[in-house]
Amino acid sequence: MDAYDEDPRAARGPDGSAGARPPEKPEAPENPGGPESSGTPESSATSEGSDHESTGQEPTGQESAGQELTGQEPPEPPSHQLPATVPDPARRGLAALSPRYQAVAALAVAVIGVGVGVHLLMVFLSLAPQNTVSKQHGKAVEAWVFPEFEQNWKLFAPNPLQQNIAVQVRADVRMKDGSVRTTGWTDLSAQDGAAIKGNPAPSHTQQNELRRAWDFVTATHTADNRPVGMRGALSEEYLRRIAVMRLYRTDPTSRTGVIQRVQVRSRTINVQPPSWSGEQVPDKPVYRMLPWWTVSAVEAAGGVR
Repeated sequence: MDAYDEDPRAARGPDGSAGARPPEKPEAPENPGGPESSGTPESSATSEGSDHESTGQEPTGQESAGQELTGQEPPEPPSHQLPATVPDPARRGLAALSPRYQAVAALAVAVIGVGVGVHLLMVFLSLAPQNTVSKQHGKAVEAWVFPEFEQNWKLFAPNPLQQNIAVQVRADVRMKDGSVRTTGWTDLSAQDGAAIKGNPAPSHTQQNELRRAWDFVTATHTADNRPVGMRGALSEEYLRRIAVMRLYRTDPTSRTGVIQRVQVRSRTINVQPPSWSGEQVPDKPVYRMLPWWTVSAVEAAGGVR
């Protein structure tokens, strides 16, 4: 056979040309153990051992032949781990819930919406002028709104309130030895102001109970402090109960004795205008003194303590 003839049994390369036929058995090198010993059987055995350790499997005959022909290591086996589940970015909020919880959430939102709508309607009817609905259902509207949701529009009036009004009370107290002692004036409005100051959520009682009671009295009494009709007498009883209850709680003399009668007065001071306005208003307090009110036996016995 000529040296330039091709062997039909020889393996062909990537470009289709025939290469040299690999030897069936490795031949021993001329200089074993020399510096160029990479092609010795020992180096081949070492390479095969490292491949065996990395893959954990014994190489087959075909893999060995492929390695000898290409000179590349076998590819690593594919991983059997499943890819992590990627959440659907479109399912967020209520859409991410199950249908059962979606129905519960929708029902809760509907109930809240209906409640808010009814509340706004009741407040509107309480503030709107008299109409057919408010006349027929006036008691239901008042029962819903008063006293927790009562609205006061004085802040938005054309002439807002420009006075500070303080309600004060004093009492005649019968002591244990039979003597009667008159207490000093107790500023009930100052007590409410101290309880409200610095309180992020003051109670409705601290804000409006005393103020509304005083407005009730002034609206149902004449200029000389005479009650007008049954509402006038009711307003006196209401304010008197508040005064007696607070005296029993805060006044030391009242706590050791029995209150016989009380007297209420108001102290009104004008709010001073800003310096740039040039307006002049009196700065002296004005007092309105109500007559002495006799305390009933139930109130005097501490029934409202």
